Amino acid sequence: MPELPEIETLKLGIQKYVVGHKIVNVEKSHPKILQGDSERIIGSQITGVRRVGKGLILDLDNGYSMAIHVKLTGQIIYRDAQTSDIHVSKGKVGTLPNLFTHVILELDRGAKLYYNDQRRFGWIKIVPTEEVGKLSFFKEMGPEPFVALGQKAPDPMRDLTLARFKFILSKKVTKIKPALMDQTNMGGIGNIYANDALFLAGISPARSAKTLSDEEFKKLYDSLISVLKKGFESHGASELSFVNILGQEGEYQNHTLVYGRRGEACPNKCGGKILFTRIGGRGTYYCPNCQK
Repeated sequence: MPELPEIETLKLGIQKYVVGHKIVNVEKSHPKILQGDSERIIGSQITGVRRVGKGLILDLDNGYSMAIHVKLTGQIIYRDAQTSDIHVSKGKVGTLPNLFTHVILELDRGAKLYYNDQRRFGWIKIVPTEEVGKLSFFKEMGPEPFVALGQKAPDPMRDLTLARFKFILSKKVTKIKPALMDQTNMGGIGNIYANDALFLAGISPARSAKTLSDEEFKKLYDSLISVLKKGFESHGASELSFVNILGQEGEYQNHTLVYGRRGEACPNKCGGKILFTRIGGRGTYYCPNCQK
């Protein structure tokens, strides 16, 4: 599932290509994906885009917004006359539209915004802007590590500082990996970056969160910032379906430390191999020699 680096990459693409356009028509094939009255957004102008954790919010000039969660396989792809010749990942996207295109926003100036979703887990909700924060997905979102994106938190209470990171996790009896991925604890962190951060910090993903020492909390926090920063600089990870706003793949899947590397030699050259297990129902990669 796309995580903080991937969704921030999408947000920046939407800022560059989509904000400022007017929506002139809406086509949809699955009402489960596009929820709400589409007539509310026709004729409105997209004035801005925000990211909250793994979610996006497109604000309109008529008091409505489109809240978006791409979930596991969702894609948001922009096309106009200037971008029609830009390479699209054939393996991840194919033609536009395609069998998995479930929503098309026709924009002014001949542009279109496609929402593709192979598994149809994602959603777009049309709601009054003032009610976006009441949606449970956004309302329950924990603080985020904005520093990994080189950003200042819009609200100090939403900033995942080292002190807040330790405060949140130090009393958790759950295993550290699912605790990191719990969006009510902290927003934007998923399976890829949790695996790599725990490896970089030398901490077993099966450890109870509350057993970490002050030194280990700092090491894990710094490691989390490091891998998220690398992911953002690499324009995200495209190991499954993620592509940017133009349909291009990210590169972090070529730089992962342990994620997706079952059976490979440990990057630390400890002589061990990367093992695979499941923790909290999620695939987990780790080095038994280096992570304690």
